[in-house]
Amino acid sequence: MSDRMPVLYLSHGAPPLADDETWTRQLATWSAELPKPTSILVVSAHWEEAPATIGATTTVPLVYDFWGFPDRYYDVTYAAPGAPQLAAEVRRLLGGDVHDEPTRGLDHGAYVPLVEMYPDADIPVLQVSLPSLDPQALYEFGTRLAPLRETGVLIVGSGFFTHNLVAMRQVDGSAGHPPAWSAEFDHWGSAALAAGDVDSLLDFQLKAPAAQLAHPRTEHFAPLFVSLGAGEGQRPETVIDGYWYGLAKRSVQLG
Repeated sequence: MSDRMPVLYLSHGAPPLADDETWTRQLATWSAELPKPTSILVVSAHWEEAPATIGATTTVPLVYDFWGFPDRYYDVTYAAPGAPQLAAEVRRLLGGDVHDEPTRGLDHGAYVPLVEMYPDADIPVLQVSLPSLDPQALYEFGTRLAPLRETGVLIVGSGFFTHNLVAMRQVDGSAGHPPAWSAEFDHWGSAALAAGDVDSLLDFQLKAPAAQLAHPRTEHFAPLFVSLGAGEGQRPETVIDGYWYGLAKRSVQLG
């Protein structure tokens, strides 16, 4: 049996995720079934910066990168320890030109799911930017981070399996009826993941149905490629599926 930590890709939800009893329970159950990480490395759809940039490593603030929500969503805290040793190892593995942004905290793609999965905030957390949106480049980025798994690091790609907020507002997704574009893309992605068809997933813009509607911009699908690279050779297993206001919340584990 391997001692390697698994790799996750999760659909992270907006701040109101905290109000969804089903989804919060699914995330809490998932984390309870995982080995406890020594630290957590998050690559979120909400931080794109090239070259790869490492966030805060001592005091880790939160970035409330959303607008127009009730005050209570801005009162959320998550005082996780920093992970300077993990940051040093990330720099070593990535080599070359790696930047630092020491005041950049955890955005909602990182802390919203972590509040549900690790509410004690007792595990060191580090966020690193998405250095590209190119699927192959991100897959290779993930493979370079993969050795972290051997030291108990949980690598988390945080996005959303379908993500079109404009089109979402045109349907009543809360009634449990996802729009056709979201369901078609999700069904295709589910089959590709179950088959371990990484090549098709990397080429999703040409291979997947309704790809342009499901992801008019691809940043929320992009963290999946980091996770696939970090979990190279292991079949993705869907842990959470279903829809949230019409968007597919499919989340997977490798290893």
